[in-house]
Amino acid sequence: MTFEGKGAVITGAASGIGLGLAREAAKRGMRLVLADLDRQALEQVAQALPDAIAVPTDVTDMAAVDRLAAVAFERLESVDLLFNNAGIMATGLMWEIEPRRWDASLAVNVGGVLNGIRAFVPRMLKAGHAARIVNTASVGGFNPAPLMAPYSATKFAVVALTESLKGELDMIEAPIAVSLLAPGPVRSAIFDDPFSGEVHPATQGFVDNLRSMIGEHGMDPEPFAERVLDAIARGDYWIVPQPEALDPMLERRHKMIADRAQPAFGYL
Repeated sequence: MTFEGKGAVITGAASGIGLGLAREAAKRGMRLVLADLDRQALEQVAQALPDAIAVPTDVTDMAAVDRLAAVAFERLESVDLLFNNAGIMATGLMWEIEPRRWDASLAVNVGGVLNGIRAFVPRMLKAGHAARIVNTASVGGFNPAPLMAPYSATKFAVVALTESLKGELDMIEAPIAVSLLAPGPVRSAIFDDPFSGEVHPATQGFVDNLRSMIGEHGMDPEPFAERVLDAIARGDYWIVPQPEALDPMLERRHKMIADRAQPAFGYL
């Protein structure tokens, strides 16, 4: 895929991975429609890029995502690349995490991706042009972790949803390609407010360790986005910019399942 002059829509574009993707896509000459719940930050991002508009959007609201799609197709004429990227984090003992945080994780991390598919795929099919949808999961979408069950469960769901989407589009011979993006540690704001209710000491220690690990070993969003766009240019389905964060874990997990062994978490 070439990028110059093509149109892209990015949700969760005001910070973190989404912001990195927006900057890299703009650098490669793409025209952008950017979405996020944070209107002020989103507008600042759009104003700083050469050919971008901000469309504040709550991805949990189907009507809002449908409006985003309508604006995008009017502005761009054709949407060549859609990043269903918006996501949030909630940590803690799963039975202590407040229902509203569970509901929000499901609504944003899974519902937001599904709403993007429901709003954009029919329009892409009608346009009849080659396009690509990239759904952001996580390396955590292949390996569950204690103390972040909402994130693990929803990212597992995105992996399944994305594979199913590819299968369905292939079945109807649609000109729409699909990619699954599985980030490892990336420096972003996702751990700024991960807590729910009273914080258990184990949760605080777990989050402190993750923050330290991401600060020390995480990628910045811009070089991360370069790897993502390079993978899209190659036509990759599996976009794993940090294979060192996924591959050893996958080997251990596959062996654990094949051996019918008890799950074990070495970092506990």
